[in-house]
Amino acid sequence: MELLIRAETDLSNFQFFAYTPSIAAAIIFAVLFLLSTSLHGYQMFGTRTRFLIPFFIGGIFECIGYIGRGICWSERPDYSTGPYVVQTIMLLVAPALFAASVYMQLARIVLMVGGDKLLFIRRTWLTRLFVSGDILSFLMQSSGGGLMSTGSSDPSTVSMGQNIILAGLILQVIYFALFVIVGAIFHIKLRKQPTDKSNDLPWQRHMFSLYGVSLLIFIRCVIRVVEYAQGHDGYIITHELFLYIFDAVPMLLVMGIMNVVHPSQVSAALKGGKQVRGIIRLQSIV
Repeated sequence: MELLIRAETDLSNFQFFAYTPSIAAAIIFAVLFLLSTSLHGYQMFGTRTRFLIPFFIGGIFECIGYIGRGICWSERPDYSTGPYVVQTIMLLVAPALFAASVYMQLARIVLMVGGDKLLFIRRTWLTRLFVSGDILSFLMQSSGGGLMSTGSSDPSTVSMGQNIILAGLILQVIYFALFVIVGAIFHIKLRKQPTDKSNDLPWQRHMFSLYGVSLLIFIRCVIRVVEYAQGHDGYIITHELFLYIFDAVPMLLVMGIMNVVHPSQVSAALKGGKQVRGIIRLQSIV
């Protein structure tokens, strides 16, 4: 509650940016996200790993977001609402889409190794619990971003949008912390009590991949919480460098990790079919 109250800053002099957006950074990350997203599309459709559809859409959102920042640069100093709204919302909610696929992958790893008994909650509820929380967080952040972006002439609307975004981010942080705890407990139990299936499958690579991805998204969300708690005139939101260090780079790493340790191997182990070529040769890493 204290964070929400602190987010209500003086917004009477609202401006879209406290700096001139960098066109070079926007182009570089738009291209990098486009390349990774294109590879994910090839991998996902080629192997029919359907639960990665939200992840793929999240990559598209990242591309659109940085293209939007490039358009904002071209409009300087008289920014229009459209591109600003697009880049704000796309970059804000994309990690929630990444999270949805990450949550679904853990349930599939559990099924792959036959480890249902090692979870302290039912596997079916595992997916429902975390994905439903992720959807709620997504809706809160997108609606808050819409209010904040379109209500720039109304300080109370902007403040309300900030608070909704902040609440959505806090919810996302809580769910990610719980998710990592659930995954770690399952991991520890499975190492102590290996199943017949787990002895023949590189499940640990995928667990460590989930830890890495989850940590990156978690850190990003924590920084975003601090950003919106500081308000629209806070230090983080008024310095563009933080967006790239704590949002663009971590999310690009998330996509890169999932490109390399692709979940198609889990899907192939469950129901047969294709997996990303060469992924088995890398399993000796773990």
